[in-house]
Order: sequence, then structure tokens, then C-alpha cells
Amino acid sequence: MGESSGQGHFARVVLALNGGPTDALVVGAAAKFAGRAKTEVVAVHVIEVDWTHDLGDVVPGSQQRASEVLDRAEAQAERTGVSLKTTLLQARDVGAAIVDEAAAIGADLVVTGLPYRTKFGGEFAMGSVVPYVLQNAPMAVLVVRSAIPGDTAGGGERHAVGRD
Repeated sequence: MGESSGQGHFARVVLALNGGPTDALVVGAAAKFAGRAKTEVVAVHVIEVDWTHDLGDVVPGSQQRASEVLDRAEAQAERTGVSLKTTLLQARDVGAAIVDEAAAIGADLVVTGLPYRTKFGGEFAMGSVVPYVLQNAPMAVLVVRSAIPGDTAGGGERHAVGRD
């Protein structure tokens, strides 16, 4: 695992990007960590492959969309002076792929985004990826949640850090 000094420095950070509106928050949060020290930042985008395809199959339209997601992240990181490596994966389960990749490269932090969304009936919905990462990642996890729509008192993004 990467060496963390215990003083807020992370040697290797994985950004879990999904192509949604929280990607900019995720890259921005990572830029704050990386800007203070020599931190290796790796942006990961996972193409989820359903059981009707083999894992090695090219899913129509997915490669171009994935490239666009990673290109946007690189451009944003570059504007903030952060060097960013990118990784594109195909997997059956996005959460498991993120955790496995972070562990494989020795990351000591995973940063993931969580849009504020509600299910039918108004209950807050976290989906399946963020809970999986929080429960299974052996390293620290930073969740950057988008603001509640119409909530001007909140000031924007919300952060929650979890560690096993």
C-alpha cells in the first residue's frame, strides 16, 4: 500500500469516475490532496459489462464515452497543475473493479462521487457502487457528494471520509 504520513498526505490516490456530474468534484477534491505534495493520482473509469457480453467484448459506444470521461478528467487536472494517469477497465461489477484496482496499485485513498438523488417516494439513494467501496476498500475512502438541489445554505459539496 502507498505510504501515508498520517498528516493528510496520500502517496497514491485513485479517482473513481463514472462520467456523471460528480466527476468534476472528485477531480477537484483530488487536486487539493495532490497540490500539497507529490501524490500519484490515477483516474479509473469502469465500463460495466453485462452477462450478455464476454468481458473482452467491445460494448458499442462505451469506448468513446469512456475516453471522453477520462479526457475531461485529464483536462481538469491539468488546469489545476495535477499530473493524472488514467485507467480504463471493463468488469461485471464496478465497485469490485474499483476496489481491486486500488488495491493492486497500492493506493492509500479512493475518491468517489455521489450525486444527490432520491428514489420514488423521496428517500435518498446511494446506489450500489459507493456502499460497496466503503464496505470493501482496505484503504481510506473519500466520498464527495453533490449539493442537494436547491440547497443554497449547504455551500456545495459534502465530504465523508471512511476507513476500514
